[in-house]
Order: sequence, then structure tokens, then C-alpha cells
Amino acid sequence: MNNFIEIKPDVCIGCGTCRAACSVGHERAGLQAEPRLAMVRTGSLSASVTCHHCEGAPCSLVCPVGAITKENGSVHINEQTCVGCRLCACVCPFGAIHPSGTSIAGVAGIKFDTPTFPKATSSLLTWEIGVYTRAVKCDLCAYDPEGGPHCVAACPTGALSFHDAARDARVRTEKRVAAAEANEVVMRDLSTIRRP
Repeated sequence: MNNFIEIKPDVCIGCGTCRAACSVGHERAGLQAEPRLAMVRTGSLSASVTCHHCEGAPCSLVCPVGAITKENGSVHINEQTCVGCRLCACVCPFGAIHPSGTSIAGVAGIKFDTPTFPKATSSLLTWEIGVYTRAVKCDLCAYDPEGGPHCVAACPTGALSFHDAARDARVRTEKRVAAAEANEVVMRDLSTIRRP
């Protein structure tokens, strides 16, 4: 079992607060400011899409430089090791990994106009001169272990919730023990009732 963020589309209002909190938190930590989750909207629903931190993690299996590792129940990308090959984004079954980079037009003191692309063009198909892309995906805000995922805390409707695999396993065990104890009490009571 892995750690993950549960998303409730029926509660999400599509405000994008989760993406903003994600971006600000990562930028303050010195990482890519690109939000680690995407917003998907249909006619009647909106929801964030984030990494599921898969048990088998196909993204880590295809990474040619070993930039994707699994630690403490979650999958992480080392942005300094990543070479931007985009293989991980191609194999991700949930579309939770996407390339991102800082344009040379965005670097302080330098201004070069870089190509722009239609919004409908997939980030997997675009490239810009001078932009070194790196894969980005949800890292459960591992840089802030005390605060947890910033998107969860920022969500105004409670559509996002963090599931800690270790905590969930403890809760399941406690429920099983309580159910077994209750069953023993019931069986003991039934045995006393049946005896004349």
C-alpha cells in the first residue's frame, strides 16, 4: 500500500487553489514552480489529477538514469538527475507526469522571446529553445514532512485528502481487532443464552 492523495470529483469546484498552493510551496523549496497536479474539467465535474504512487511504478522502471525512486511509500523524481527524456510521462497510466522547464526568457536579466504553442498541444510534443525540461509529478510535498501535501491543506471544499499507508494500515488493524473482540463477546453471550 502506498501513500496517495484521494480526490473527490463530486466535491471539487475546480477553483485551482490546490494547483496554486502546490506551485508556491515547490517554488519556495527551490524546485520547479510547475504545479504537480493537473485540473481536469468535464461538462459536470472537475477534479485534480495527481500521481497514484503506483506499487509497481512503471515510470521508475523506464527511467534511463534512475531519477525516479520509491521511498517511504511514495514515488519521487530527482529533478537534478532527470534528463527530460519524457519516457516516464509516456508510460504513466494516469497522465500524472509532465515535462516542465524554466525558459531562458524567464531567467532574470535575460530576455529572449521563445516560441509559444497552442494550449491544446500536449506538453509531451512541445519544446522551446533554451529550455531544459525535467519531469515533474506529485511528490506529496516530501520537502515539508511536517506540513504534508500543501494542496490538501489549501482545498477550500475538502475535495482532497491525504492517505498515509502506515496510518491506514494501523486503522484497519484496530478495526479488525475491535470487530474480533465484539464477535467474541457476542459468541459468549449467545452461548450463555442457549444453555438452560
